[in-house]
Amino acid sequence: QVQLVESGGGLVQAGGSLRLSCLASGRTFSTYAMGWFRQAPGKEREIVATITGSGRNTYYADSVKGRFTISRDNAKNTVYLQMNSLKPEDTAVYYCAGRWLWIETILAAKGDYNYWGQGTQVTVSS
Repeated sequence: QVQLVESGGGLVQAGGSLRLSCLASGRTFSTYAMGWFRQAPGKEREIVATITGSGRNTYYADSVKGRFTISRDNAKNTVYLQMNSLKPEDTAVYYCAGRWLWIETILAAKGDYNYWGQGTQVTVSS
């Protein structure tokens, strides 16, 4: 069983930056594919970015490419989402997700993940 705890959300003005963190329990974090998803009110949960266990491979939704960066520190059991040039349309609850995976491959769908955090609110004012 893996527990994921997000932090770092908050209120920021458009054009600002935030860094989200997701701390995972357990001793085999490097074998977990990790992802960040978000859900705005009245909308489906959508992918933001994902990263493989080694951290060598990443995937970004078109809407955040060039603005957001996903990274991980396996020694700290933590995955990060650096968000720059934030826009009001980035406002959502952001969720961390994970799945144990023995191969190095990108998981880009929310159905691929079986562990989820509780979410952290990000609000971008115009």
